[in-house]
Amino acid sequence: MAYTTLISAEDLHRNLNQDDWIVIDCRFGLGNTEKGREEYQASHIPGARYAHLDEDLSGPIIPGETGRHPLPDISSFVKQLAHWGIANETQVVAYDSMGGPFAARLWWMLKWLGHENVAVLDGGFPGWLNKGYATTDVISEPVPASYTPSVNPNRAVSAEEVVQNLDHAGTLLIDARAEQRYAGIHEPIDPVAGHIPGALSFPFKGNLTEDGYFKSAEQLQERFHALSKHSPNTKIVCYCGSGVTAAHNILAMVHAGLPFPGMYAGSWSEWITDQNRPISKNTGK
Repeated sequence: MAYTTLISAEDLHRNLNQDDWIVIDCRFGLGNTEKGREEYQASHIPGARYAHLDEDLSGPIIPGETGRHPLPDISSFVKQLAHWGIANETQVVAYDSMGGPFAARLWWMLKWLGHENVAVLDGGFPGWLNKGYATTDVISEPVPASYTPSVNPNRAVSAEEVVQNLDHAGTLLIDARAEQRYAGIHEPIDPVAGHIPGALSFPFKGNLTEDGYFKSAEQLQERFHALSKHSPNTKIVCYCGSGVTAAHNILAMVHAGLPFPGMYAGSWSEWITDQNRPISKNTGK
């Protein structure tokens, strides 16, 4: 059985020793970028490799041009996948400890490359611990593999495409940041506050239960019900601050059975590098 959106701790535990399964620890701290690596080195799911958001899941930042977490060069990312031992047929499971945003970033990037068998561990590392499953501090040496990407260009949307479609009824933008950041009331990270004109506010944390698990597919369908009122031909494009939590909304939508939306990976932190791009500030949706 292939897992393509979410996987439970029970199902991962049952398949953990499968030769064609690879687990990736994506824990990360925006305030302390070494926190996740340190946590991984202290304790992780047996056999897991570590993916650092800045080093492995992002490319170089170009001041004044890119956002805070630009997508890496495809060839570099493919080399990293091969180094981790991920082949085209591998079942990949990603996890973090924050409800899934960093794991969802890896999930989306693999989907972007055409890799279907990738899932996020529902409940993350805390959920694994709550089940009493084993952890280790032993870092296993991966066996390199060969990976051939089949990039799906429709999954990544550029700033230019967003600009061209701002007034187009066939495109709908979804903002995954907290509502106060969306509204321009409080901006703790980026130098400019607000949101892309016309975007709807869907904070990614609304996808989760109070204990950090994804809501059921039915609950997620209800959450995104408003999107179904639009034409089936409407292109949904998700964004956030830097292309991380937007992937969480995409994962939630796909898990709920909605079409796979696009992602403006540069997101708000890239959008504001060009003063000619318009911004909005308001408190409503």
